[in-house]
Amino acid sequence: MATSVLIADDQRLVRAGLRMLCEAADDIDVVGEAADGAQAVRLAAELQPDVILMDLRMPGVDGVIATSQVMAARAVAKVLVLTTFDDDDHLYPALAAGAAGFLVKDTGPAELVGAIRRIAVGDFVLSPHLLQRLVSRAVEVGAPRDVTTAVPLTARERDVLRLVVQGLSNQDIAVALHLGVTTVKTHVSNAAAKLGAQNRVQLAVHGYQLMA
Repeated sequence: MATSVLIADDQRLVRAGLRMLCEAADDIDVVGEAADGAQAVRLAAELQPDVILMDLRMPGVDGVIATSQVMAARAVAKVLVLTTFDDDDHLYPALAAGAAGFLVKDTGPAELVGAIRRIAVGDFVLSPHLLQRLVSRAVEVGAPRDVTTAVPLTARERDVLRLVVQGLSNQDIAVALHLGVTTVKTHVSNAAAKLGAQNRVQLAVHGYQLMA
């Protein structure tokens, strides 16, 4: 079954480009477009897309508020923020609102399509440099270290975790370690369970502390 996508961006050309990119993939189906946050919230409820590509800077209701409202409505959609702005003033509010991913608009086409697929199956996606920034910030403010001190990770789980810390996707990790993607997902899930990480950011933070 194809992943259904709703595109929310106030620029018509951007929406058209994203539609062309998504529809070039056989397993992604664009079911609607929204020109502002309020319309995105309405269409999310009406169309029940799997993934919403959400811009942050839109007139009226912005992307952060729209994301928060979509999540509050318990929509099935997962929000993937796609924005020009990757500063903390945009990143943290978007994640706090419930976004399942955050990419900047200079992301490559293949990476974006891959991110949509990953978000659709419950993965958490961040541009690698943003993940590194979140990890560094968490360590700077004194995230607890004792959660990782006596965790019995296997050697392979440690190998995978080290690459998660570097910001690699499951696909990239699979290539680097010559493993199947499903195997990598299993190692990531096992490591997250052992470390008590709720998402990929927390896993990267705990991994950084463990490797330090």
